[in-house]
Amino acid sequence: MLRNIPEIISPELMKILMEMGHGDDICFGDVNFPAQSMGAASRVVRCDGHRITDLLDAVLKFFPLDNFIDQPVSLMQRVREEDPVPEVWDDFRSIIAKNDFCHAFSDFEMIQRFYFYERAKKCYAVVATAENAPYSNIILKKGVIFK
Repeated sequence: MLRNIPEIISPELMKILMEMGHGDDICFGDVNFPAQSMGAASRVVRCDGHRITDLLDAVLKFFPLDNFIDQPVSLMQRVREEDPVPEVWDDFRSIIAKNDFCHAFSDFEMIQRFYFYERAKKCYAVVATAENAPYSNIILKKGVIFK
């Protein structure tokens, strides 16, 4: 047992986070995201029963975002511009602002749906969640730790 590790982070997810290096990506997919087919070339971590916002809040306590690029966080853009802007995106902004200590986070990189899928296939890992908010798929690029 270890202290101060949030219970929401499984041993498998913690191992993945520790294995990742600078510039590696991790994708958190919502309940509709095809995690198994996206993660065929990488690792799929099941986080059934958990929301992406809760996982992000726990993970970003340990996980540095890449501060050598302008947009280390990527989202799947809405298919139709007339669709409402997902409220979960504001939740993501708040969680990042609260937990990101070295990066002046400006905004998300928005990726068209099918390009997002291609990018997810190249991620170090894909995390399958029970998140049901629309357009809540997110990719984080790992940075470095500065002292």
